Amino acid sequence: MDNIEGKVVVITGASSGIGAAAAQLLSGHGAKLVLGARRIEKLNDLKTQLDTEVIVKSTDVTKAEELDALIQAAEDTFGKVDVLINNAGLMPQSYLGDNNRAEWNQTIDVNLKGVLYGIGAVLPIMRRHKSGHIINIASIAGHQVNPGGAVYCATKFGVRALTEALRQEEASIGSNIRTTIISPGAIDTELLDHITNDALKKDMENVYEDALNADEVAEAIVNVIATNEQTAINEVVIRPTKQLP
Repeated sequence: MDNIEGKVVVITGASSGIGAAAAQLLSGHGAKLVLGARRIEKLNDLKTQLDTEVIVKSTDVTKAEELDALIQAAEDTFGKVDVLINNAGLMPQSYLGDNNRAEWNQTIDVNLKGVLYGIGAVLPIMRRHKSGHIINIASIAGHQVNPGGAVYCATKFGVRALTEALRQEEASIGSNIRTTIISPGAIDTELLDHITNDALKKDMENVYEDALNADEVAEAIVNVIATNEQTAINEVVIRPTKQLP
């Protein structure tokens, strides 16, 4: 884990779940952290628990200018960005026939556009330093679809597609920027709270009975960051042993 000490890591959606767990683990390995989320009070509380240099900034990933500001704050303070973890996300579930356009737009704006805005904000810095690592949190839903999850699954398939395209683009120009897709299965976070359809929520709760905890996914993130920089772990799928789909 010596490869983590001193690295500057930016995490979106850091106020809870995978983001907060990753921040805690990375702090223990000596990383410098720049944490973004909408709930600044939760970020400030998390900051008090971390034994490292930490910046927190209110960040709505649906607004490109706020991600630009988060990345700029990292560079202004630490002079670089070594790792960006695009973690912010939500998981509404509804049938396409419900025509829930507001939910569709919100899911696309957070899960897909938010990742794109993060990539767009950090790439110039990483290219300038000829080094960097972009980690995008996808989902097992980016590998398979389920009724009621059409738009959520589409965004996670999209995250995987754009991450692979990014990998190829950066390899072609020799930027030394690594990419990793993390695809968790059922995990004990706030994602179920985003489901407003009672029947679909009950179905998902059954799937989540043996859910992973956020620390287990955070450990996978820490491991890929710690890998020698000449090696890129491009995709990790992690799910509960008992999970079938």
